[in-house]
Amino acid sequence: MLRESVVLIRVKMFLDLLMIGTIILGVENYFVYPPRLSFLSTFSLALLGNLVTWLLCARSFGLYNDLRLKPFSVEWIMFLKAFGLYALITSFVAFQVFKSYPYNQHQYLLQCVLLFLLLPVQKVLLRVLFKKFRNSPNVKRKVLIVGAGQTGLNFYRDYVQNLHYGYQLAGFVDDQKHPSLNGHYLGKTSELKHVISRHDLDDIVVTLPITRESEINEIVTLAEREGKRVRIIPNFEHFGSGRMQVDRMGNLSMITLRPLPLDSLDNKIYKRIFDIVFSLLVVVCVFSWLFPIIALLIKLTSKGPVFFKQERWGLNNKTIVCWKFRTMKACSCKDVDEAGKYKQASKNDPRITRIGGFLRKTSLDEMPQFINVLFGSMSVIGPRPHPVPLNLESKDAVEKYMMRLWMKPGISGWAQVNGYRGETKDLFLMKKRVRYDLWYIENWTFWLDLQIIVQTLVNAVKGEENAY
Repeated sequence: MLRESVVLIRVKMFLDLLMIGTIILGVENYFVYPPRLSFLSTFSLALLGNLVTWLLCARSFGLYNDLRLKPFSVEWIMFLKAFGLYALITSFVAFQVFKSYPYNQHQYLLQCVLLFLLLPVQKVLLRVLFKKFRNSPNVKRKVLIVGAGQTGLNFYRDYVQNLHYGYQLAGFVDDQKHPSLNGHYLGKTSELKHVISRHDLDDIVVTLPITRESEINEIVTLAEREGKRVRIIPNFEHFGSGRMQVDRMGNLSMITLRPLPLDSLDNKIYKRIFDIVFSLLVVVCVFSWLFPIIALLIKLTSKGPVFFKQERWGLNNKTIVCWKFRTMKACSCKDVDEAGKYKQASKNDPRITRIGGFLRKTSLDEMPQFINVLFGSMSVIGPRPHPVPLNLESKDAVEKYMMRLWMKPGISGWAQVNGYRGETKDLFLMKKRVRYDLWYIENWTFWLDLQIIVQTLVNAVKGEENAY
């Protein structure tokens, strides 16, 4: 079914691009006759630009994922987001960047109206047609599920009962009879040969635990001897979050237990572009005039440099130099106390200067880190980087702590806007921070980054309770 999913996604992409191209050409033909179809014309370049823009916008919102398990309302919301971004980008390019564009505002508006009306209709029709095709008696596949554990029941509920996948249940085979099978129990795994002989089967789906490898081998051998196709669903949920990805390396299959959104090159590019654009705006519009004011206040209230720099761990454990405005007295104080533990900033910490307390409360001390973002060692949003001694203390004491370093550290993060910032004197607080960071890494979206930025600004205006 993976190949079928890829085909369906490609069909959706092709139909979308075909409809967008047809609408743009149709509107152009209505206003200008004969139409300008030269491959070297400005119109042809504009048409190509619109198609590429739609493709990027739609992919960024997951519109070309396998959505057969999702209701159309989910696809509709994805379409609205993609269409909104597409309209924003194309209108800006057409009427702000270029003075002479091949079509005017009325033509552009008509294009957008037709796209908004016709693309959703096309997607509904495609769903209906594909559902009819999959449920045709000629293409329905009778499936036998070997293993009535949680994995087998999930496969039945999500893929057999769901009519978009074209499966029809023949029954379950398992060593124990489960009352929840509602009469679909056909026998034990040792009776598989008799079950196959009594039923007309197309596929046998094995959902047994990977610890029963020898038994799975026997099932595969027996099924293939009877001419039946076998599909195996490995149960690796106890190793990770339940998400996994299968890749091919030559003749080998490789299972990634925790595939991340930022493993995708598209998502990496989107996040990096946003980091650069947002950081440039902050540096040019805010930092350029605020820097001399803060620098002067730091110099007037305490001796020492304006900036404080510290080595921290970045992406994949690589050491980075993190820049901040100095908020503590410049002294030869050690980073660790008498017990050898890292001395975190605490409430009423005597090391913090008068202006330093304000900078910490409003998070203005973090502003120089936008330079880190521009140079690529940090991101605007991500897990906050910790000082090296704190990393060394926590990596063995907190489970999955080092998984925070699967992503570039950020100026702000999901843990921080949810209240887990500042001092972590109790191990429990560090565990909660790590839990929030890992959730963000595994569930990253562009819109989540925007949400965190808004929450960070709100918290900065209110004053961070735990920032000291």
